[in-house]
Amino acid sequence: MSYKVTMKNEAYRYEAPGHYDVLTTRLHDPQDVNDGTIVMGLSHFLPNGGANMAAANFEMVYFIKEGEMTVTLKNEDGTESDYVLTAGDSVHFGKGTERACKNTGCVAAQMLVIMIKPLAK
Repeated sequence: MSYKVTMKNEAYRYEAPGHYDVLTTRLHDPQDVNDGTIVMGLSHFLPNGGANMAAANFEMVYFIKEGEMTVTLKNEDGTESDYVLTAGDSVHFGKGTERACKNTGCVAAQMLVIMIKPLAK
């Protein structure tokens, strides 16, 4: 058994490819606990900030903590579906899902991002 407590002042900033007008912070990494698979970060998007359409490298969950984010998901037939998410809403999608997001509100939005990495073999 092991665990990792991260205090808010221990979160560290990182650059997320394809993101714009956002401050991304990392809270947990897989190596923090045993053979972990969880990565968790908190992203702070300015109004009109977001992430370009890209395929997810991992299974993921977006949880909107504050503000409003529009998440665009590409369907299997190539069409796109937009979902306006506000505080308390979330979306869960699998590896390979093409998605984008944008703060469509008028204030900064906070999104908790959880990535589930496969176990190392």
